[in-house]
Amino acid sequence: MIVDCHTHINCPSSEIDATEHFDACGKVDAVIVLAVGRDNGLEASRELGEYVNKHPKLVGFASLNPHRDPIGVDDVKAATVDLGLKGIVLYCSGGKFHPTDSQAMRLYESAARLKLPLFFHNVSTYNSDSVLQYAQPLLLDEVARRFPALKMVIGSMGLPFLDQTICMLGKHENVYADLSISPQKKWEVYNIVVSAHEADVMDKLLFGSGYPIAKPDNCIETLLGFNMMLGDTNLPGVPREEIRSIIERDTLALLGITPP
Repeated sequence: MIVDCHTHINCPSSEIDATEHFDACGKVDAVIVLAVGRDNGLEASRELGEYVNKHPKLVGFASLNPHRDPIGVDDVKAATVDLGLKGIVLYCSGGKFHPTDSQAMRLYESAARLKLPLFFHNVSTYNSDSVLQYAQPLLLDEVARRFPALKMVIGSMGLPFLDQTICMLGKHENVYADLSISPQKKWEVYNIVVSAHEADVMDKLLFGSGYPIAKPDNCIETLLGFNMMLGDTNLPGVPREEIRSIIERDTLALLGITPP
């Protein structure tokens, strides 16, 4: 089973509609679709719910901001479960809130009670008005310790803080990372995969494309050809079966999500 754990539609920088999204992910068995971090996250989540509920293989994650949206258990349930959504995506750096401030911790408590996994999305750290400090994966250490049963995914390997992500994966059983790559960035892909292999945390990586940044087919092709990138160099490689296991990992089961 191949699960793409990181896709979007109607991103602020790329208005990809539902038809384009579904066609691009056609060869993947299941797809997690993350609501975008708009000012009105609840409206984005409602739109996402309407989309994913039409297609059995899609799994939607609501976008919630603890400083903007209601965070009580009933409120979170209304914004997720009642809309047919299976998790929550948080944009800490883009939303300009500290991952462990009191409001955020209350939201995590509600998520834990509802058994909803969290996806921490911080690609927006490269926007000039985002707060880079809040994107650091080590800030999630307190969350993982406080809620050990709460499944957490660090988006895009926590870049640019890869070392912090590797540390979190080795330290916490309930923390995973999304290996969404840019196929054209060969050296970045190499360093990410080798770092995870040498730290013995390959089993904590989840396959993702980051669509529309990249398509799942292209990402799979790049990963399967990983060792071919090395050519005649003496750089260390990674066993192909370990890379294939990432692509074929049952992400939904690991996150406690009932398969669509």
